Amino acid sequence: MSVHVNEKSGVDSLTTVGSVESAFQTAAFALYAYEELGRGEPKLLVFKPEDNGYEEISASALKKAKKGAEGLKKKALKQKELEAKKQQQEADKTAKQLESLDIKIEEDKSLPQAHKAKINKAYESVGQRVKVNGWIHRIRNNKKLVFIVLRDGYGYLQAVLTGNLALAKQTQELTLESSVSLYGTVNKLPEGKSAPGGVELSVDYYEVVGWAPGGEDSFTNKVNENADPSLLLDQRHLALRGETLSSVMKVRALWMKYLRKFFENEGLTEVTPPCMVQTQVEGGSTLFKLNYYGEEAFLTQSSQLYLETCLASLGDVYCVQESFRAEKSHTRRHLSEYTHIESELAFIDFDDLLSHLEKLFVETVGYIMEDPVGGALVKQLNPDFKAPTYPFKRLDYKDALEWLNEHGVPNEDGQKFKFGDDIAEAAERKMVDTMGVPIFLTRFPAEIKSFYMPRCKDDPRVTESVDVLMPNVGEITGGSMRTWNETDLLEGYQREKIDHAPYYWYLDQRKYGSVPHGGYGLGTERILAWLCNRYTVRDCSLYPRFTGRCKP
Repeated sequence: MSVHVNEKSGVDSLTTVGSVESAFQTAAFALYAYEELGRGEPKLLVFKPEDNGYEEISASALKKAKKGAEGLKKKALKQKELEAKKQQQEADKTAKQLESLDIKIEEDKSLPQAHKAKINKAYESVGQRVKVNGWIHRIRNNKKLVFIVLRDGYGYLQAVLTGNLALAKQTQELTLESSVSLYGTVNKLPEGKSAPGGVELSVDYYEVVGWAPGGEDSFTNKVNENADPSLLLDQRHLALRGETLSSVMKVRALWMKYLRKFFENEGLTEVTPPCMVQTQVEGGSTLFKLNYYGEEAFLTQSSQLYLETCLASLGDVYCVQESFRAEKSHTRRHLSEYTHIESELAFIDFDDLLSHLEKLFVETVGYIMEDPVGGALVKQLNPDFKAPTYPFKRLDYKDALEWLNEHGVPNEDGQKFKFGDDIAEAAERKMVDTMGVPIFLTRFPAEIKSFYMPRCKDDPRVTESVDVLMPNVGEITGGSMRTWNETDLLEGYQREKIDHAPYYWYLDQRKYGSVPHGGYGLGTERILAWLCNRYTVRDCSLYPRFTGRCKP
C-alpha cells in the first residue's frame, strides 16, 4: 500500500489515512502508525517541493525512518504503561472507597407494582410506577446523583438515581450500552427543564440484564463518530445504535409504511418478482452473474419486465424488491444493492404517469410530516426541509441543455452540451440545486435510454421518459411509458444488440391484448438522503453494499 509523506502539509496522527489529501508529516510516524494499526509496512512516497510531486523514499531515508519509528514505538509503549499504572492506582483508590459502601440494591416490595412499558408509552405514564427495559445510551455521575439516558429503540428516557442507589458500587461501575431494567416513577419535568418526552424517571430499583465492557474494549473505543468512515462501516452493527443512523432507519420504515398506504389508496397490488433472472433491463455491463444449476443467470437490475406481465391479471402493480447493479462507482449516490420500489400502470398516457408520480411524492411525504414521530425526526435531521407541493416543474431535456449552456455548466468533455449528451450527476445537481424545486426532467433522446422506451409522436428523436430530480440529491426516480407495439420493441432490441429470444415472455405481452402502459422505479436510499439530508446514500441503507464492501 502506498502512503504519502509531506513535511509541510502533512499531519502525524493515527487518524491520518496516508492519501495525497491526508498525508503524514514524517516518514517515521507513517511507519509507526501503520504498524500500530496492524497494516504492515507501507510503500512510502515522499513529497519533493522541487519536483512538485511524490517519489519513493530513498534507502537511506527509509533506514532513518525505521529507526525513528522504533523510537516512537518505545515512547508510546512507555506512555501506555504510565497511563495503565495511573488508571490502576485510581481504580484501586476507587475500589477501597466503594468497599466501605456495602450497599445492596434491593427492590422495596411495599411500592406499587411496576407495569412494563416501552419508552414511548412511558411518556404517557406520569405519576405511575413503571419498569422500562433498554440500553444505557448516556451516563453521568454527579456526586450523589447518577443520570442515565435509556434507549430501547422506541425512544429515549432520562432517568435519575439518588441516595444509596447512586452510591452503590454496582452503579458506579455501570457502562455505556449495558442493558438494564429500570423501575421507578415517571415525573413530569418542571418548567424550564427539557428531556425526551418532557418526563424523567425517578429510579427506585434496577437490574443489570447484560453488562457491556469498559476500558479498551468500551463502546466509545469501538465506535467513534470522528473515526474513518471505512472503520465505522466495519462496526456498522454498533454504529446503528447512534442517534443519527437509527433516526434515518426509522424514517425509512415510515416511508415504506406510507408508500404502501399510498399504493393501497390508489388501488395497486403488491407482487414479489424474482431476484434471479436471465434477462437484462438496464444494460449488460452492470449485471452480477451467477451459476444457476449450470446455466448463466444474473441478480436482477430491475423488476420492471416482470411487473408488466402482471397488468393483465392483477391490474396496476408495484413491488418492494432489492435490485443489484455491478457499477464500480464510488459516488455518494450509488450502491451495488438497493431497495427498489417499482410500479407499472396500465391504460395511461405520459401525462397520467407524471401526475401519478407528483401525487406519490406530495402525499407520502405529507403523511410522514404529519406523523408525530416521522415529522419530528425529519425536522431534527433536516431542519430546512421543504415538503414538495403541486405542481412540479416540468423541464424538457433540450431545454435543460439550453439552461446548462446559458449558465456555463460544461458536459463531461468540458464542452457545451449538445443534443444526445448524457447529463452527468454534477451538472444535474447544479441545475436542480440552483432552481431549488422538484423537477420532472423529461423527453430524453432514444440513444441514451433503454430499449423499451417509446418515442414521442411529435419528435421521434426523444422518448416518453422522465427523471425526478430533487434539490441536494439529484435524480431519485426514473420512469417512462413502455413500448407496447411488438414491431417497435423488436427494433429496440436490434438497436441495443440484444438477443430477443430469452424475452419471449415479455414479447408475449405485446401479442395478447397489448395496451398503453408505463412505470417507474424509486431508489429508496436516494429518497431518504433527500428527506434526511444525508451526504451519501450509504447512510440510508442498513448494511450498505458497494464496490469493495460486503461486510459485516
